Amino acid sequence: MSALRVLITNNTLAQRAGSELYVRDLANALRKRGHTPVAYSTALGEVAAELTASGVCVVDDLNQLRSVPDLIHGQQPLELLTALLHFPGVPAIQFIHNSSGWQERPAPFPRILRYVAVDYACRDLLREYDIPADRIRVLLNFVDLARFRPRRSPLPPVPQRALLLSNYASEDTHLPAVREACARAGIPLDVVGARTNTAASEPEKILADYDLVFAKARCALEAMAVGTAVLLCDFEGSGPLVTSENFAFLRPLNFGRRTLLRPLQATALLAEMKRYDPADALRVSQRVRASAGHEAVMDDLVSLYEEVVREFAESDPLDKLAEDRAAAAYLRQFKRDFDANTNAVLRLRQRLEQLPLVGRTSIKLARALLRRK
Repeated sequence: MSALRVLITNNTLAQRAGSELYVRDLANALRKRGHTPVAYSTALGEVAAELTASGVCVVDDLNQLRSVPDLIHGQQPLELLTALLHFPGVPAIQFIHNSSGWQERPAPFPRILRYVAVDYACRDLLREYDIPADRIRVLLNFVDLARFRPRRSPLPPVPQRALLLSNYASEDTHLPAVREACARAGIPLDVVGARTNTAASEPEKILADYDLVFAKARCALEAMAVGTAVLLCDFEGSGPLVTSENFAFLRPLNFGRRTLLRPLQATALLAEMKRYDPADALRVSQRVRASAGHEAVMDDLVSLYEEVVREFAESDPLDKLAEDRAAAAYLRQFKRDFDANTNAVLRLRQRLEQLPLVGRTSIKLARALLRRK
């Protein structure tokens, strides 16, 4: 199949975070392969500027596009549905990056021919929505190995420097527990993330400076690719140190939320820090670099694009009434979810205001939950 024009939608292209960076890396990889990616979001910012600088067209209004795409690659359903209604004769796929956020749920629509989960938690979410099995694919997250190169020097026998890498890290979330654990172990800790105003635009340039990284999901995978030891941790809880033994279990879970089953306590973190093993961290890194590179994932993704385009071309004529009803059903559910979420936020705020000042742990938890909403 010849080069494809792919419209990629996302709820925001502002802050350097999960799906935003996925769109950036995806668009750049497609462009290098001779395809024409176009990115759409109503909220533009730092990531949009990076895309534009690399030669990718970015718009916040679909009326700015003069060409009809061959395929729509959507993330969050609201923006994807906007693109589907704007381009009535174009097939789509939807990527699911989050298994818990109400704004990330699948959007049943006739022209969405494939639903792609980035881990098993997202795959299970698709099954809950009764998406047909033959429309579900799993494409695990990837790492740009050309950017995240192996560290030049081996890890020391005992970690000398640690990094907490998370946009959610703050005094109200998991930073105090990580700081206490590192202090008790005698390891200096640095923090990189949006909440502490220390976000790094090029994390690949700093990761090799650290021996132990506290992170989850994409950040954890990138740190492993560089060769640091990684302890899974975020505001929702703590997980294990990633080892060659537990890698096969953790990888399909994207080193994410389902792996954070332990409490955010310095004691729990210290127990995992004691498992630090430079030789095993190297084995983990080699495994990531052998199995999680972006080229193999892009091969699968482009094949999926072509499969969907061919299938749509051979399908029955469009049923506009079915599409209109699917759009109406989604908007109806979106309103219900929006109202429920708004009410939940109001209840959390009321509870936060009523908490006694002595309940500092409870206040931190409530604030973390409020930010998550």
